[in-house]
Amino acid sequence: MSDVPEAKGGRGAQLKHTGLRPGWTTGACATAATTAAYTALLTGRFPDPVTITLPKGQTPAFALAVEAHDAGSATAGVVKDAGDDPDVTHGALVRATVRLLPAGSGVVFRAGPGVGTVTRPGLPLDVGEPAINPVPRQMIREHVARVAAECGGGGDVEVTLSIDHGEEIARSTWNPRLGILGGLSVLGTTGIVVPYSCSAWIDSIRRGVDVARAAGRTHVAGCTGSTSERTVVREYGLPEDALLDMGDFAGAVLKYVRRHPVERLTLCGGFAKLSKLAAGHLDLHSGRSQVDKGFLAELAVRGGAGPELAASIAAANTGLAALQLCAGAGVPLGDLVAAEACRQAQLVLREAPVAVDVLCIDRAGAIVGRS
Repeated sequence: MSDVPEAKGGRGAQLKHTGLRPGWTTGACATAATTAAYTALLTGRFPDPVTITLPKGQTPAFALAVEAHDAGSATAGVVKDAGDDPDVTHGALVRATVRLLPAGSGVVFRAGPGVGTVTRPGLPLDVGEPAINPVPRQMIREHVARVAAECGGGGDVEVTLSIDHGEEIARSTWNPRLGILGGLSVLGTTGIVVPYSCSAWIDSIRRGVDVARAAGRTHVAGCTGSTSERTVVREYGLPEDALLDMGDFAGAVLKYVRRHPVERLTLCGGFAKLSKLAAGHLDLHSGRSQVDKGFLAELAVRGGAGPELAASIAAANTGLAALQLCAGAGVPLGDLVAAEACRQAQLVLREAPVAVDVLCIDRAGAIVGRS
């Protein structure tokens, strides 16, 4: 895509290396829809396609999927194309309805159907505000001002954004956990979605920490999935906004908490995943790190395993099989993994004033190791 800049590193270089097709953020789509709707409100004509300018200067054009105009408002809609990224909002219809306001009102944002509302502190938006992030808001304001200058408007408008089926789609996102209710967030800092960048998940981890801190939580938990979340709630009674959907990104949790400390951090996950952290891996994805059975054998020896058991562990098919071998021999491999994972976490946290503990669980959520 010509609108993605060349780069020696970072997102542009990643895209060039992968050969995957990029897409557009919900913020870019909302800006395009707003631009088209406001133009139609002032001139009676919808620009189709509508061209916008992204924060880094790219000028993509968007086809309109919806055009509606009456005496008091105009609505335009753009179908989001996320490229080759497995984005849950790919194919969603993003609509903007623009109405004129009295002079001096500026640009007022409203959440229509499918766009969430912020209900908890800790996000870059005040409680009660539509979940339209700061960069998309700025993009929309700039394009409203540009259309006003070109078409003779005052630039004082109400912009209502909506996303078809957004409330349903939002159930597959972090929004309910973060206290964004009623739908999706309108997101994006560059306007471009780089496929498989993992940036959205890592950003959601950071926002989760922010929300927990703003709520006064002193104990948060990074969990690899829903089973580990249930275990943490059972063990510690933590509220929902203290649970971080860590997934495979242990490093992202640890590095952000190092810069934004809480008193206590619990890491909870499956034994196999946390054995990767114990071995020094900060990305626990199966495509980027593997369970090292030789390492598990070394830990088992520290816990009293003899040469024969160590050899069996090293040859085991899975981490779970290694755990079962040790359980039968009375070797606390789960506790050894938890302790080493805790040590690795402390190395990443450095001198941050954060107490760390680790829970290793089996697939049913039973604790098989703790530090």
